[in-house]
Amino acid sequence: MGGAVMQVGYDRPLYILAFDHRSSFEEMAAKAGIGEEERAEKIRQAKQVIFEGFEVAIAQGAPRESAGILVDEQYGAEVARRARERGYLFAMPVEKSGQKVFDFEYGEQFGEHILAFDPTFTKALVRYNPDDPSDTKKIQLERLKRLHDWLRERERRFLLELLVPATKGQLEQVGGDTERYDREIRPELTLQAIDEFYAAGVVPDIWKIEGLDRREDCERMAAKVRSGGRDAVSCVVLGRGADPARVDHWLRMGAGVPGYIGFAIGRTLWWEGVQGFLNGTLTREAAAEKIAANYRRAIDLFVEASQAVVR
Repeated sequence: MGGAVMQVGYDRPLYILAFDHRSSFEEMAAKAGIGEEERAEKIRQAKQVIFEGFEVAIAQGAPRESAGILVDEQYGAEVARRARERGYLFAMPVEKSGQKVFDFEYGEQFGEHILAFDPTFTKALVRYNPDDPSDTKKIQLERLKRLHDWLRERERRFLLELLVPATKGQLEQVGGDTERYDREIRPELTLQAIDEFYAAGVVPDIWKIEGLDRREDCERMAAKVRSGGRDAVSCVVLGRGADPARVDHWLRMGAGVPGYIGFAIGRTLWWEGVQGFLNGTLTREAAAEKIAANYRRAIDLFVEASQAVVR
């Protein structure tokens, strides 16, 4: 390939409304009493409602050039096509949903699916703890390296969502308290995991990182992802379905840290709206309005907190 090589990284503001969830939508629809035969169609409709909420937010002034969505092919193919037609930033996942070990949703055909939809970012979710068995880590890193190389050869952008679930031993260290694990143990493990990804040659443009309770941990994270001259590689905060107050805190911690460019948050922003739509307690329009309001609020919070730091 001739010409300049695309710089690795993405360092413009990015506010992603994430609804590429599959298994959690299936559970939600089942709990709402929707029968199996109509479940898939209802989930597709719910994803369209979230996208309508996204478009309401844009119409109300959310920054179009920084706003984006993350949606799956299984239930959101139509939404993805519409996002592309309308020129929005959008990301699509390549992983099988709800797996402990990363694997491609479409196996050997993963590349054909990416090319067919042409997303701005290709996203992979991986559950990876440095204390995991070495053979599991090796399999995950090899698969992600394959994806990384495929994307780099085609100058396509890579968004990597890194979850670091506690091992049994790590949880025991904090008396089974998951919030203590998040605060005291997870930050260090995440930094270590990033080192292991980089050593394996897996370098995403954007790291989707679990929320951190302390600002200094966000600063360390940003420094780590940008280490080794990777000056444009960035982090976004993910919400992990946590309650709004906790997500707000995580957003404030990341806001204004050089290298933290925004967020990719899902359930915290759309759960109520989608639940109301599925249960029949909210009209489609009311559900979309609720989602738009939550999404805009998250953007405003991040932007205002960033400006407060800059001042």
